[in-house]
Amino acid sequence: MLSHEPRHRVVAFLDREEMDYLDKLGKDALFSTGVKIPKTKIILALVDMLKKLNINGEGIKSEEDIIQKILNSIKKSEN
Repeated sequence: MLSHEPRHRVVAFLDREEMDYLDKLGKDALFSTGVKIPKTKIILALVDMLKKLNINGEGIKSEEDIIQKILNSIKKSEN
């Protein structure tokens, strides 16, 4: 299981579809491994992934820019 000590509280505004997706990830983990991963742990894992991919804010102007930067970084790391 992922382990992080709480440091700061962050408020995120997600729509119903986004919340449902995070809930489904946690429930899928529960049914496949017996461990339910809370939404907060999933978000922490995503932040850790961005750090490991060395994602920075250079050139980012929109949500689509962020997505493209992440996808490009993942593709580079697979090669």
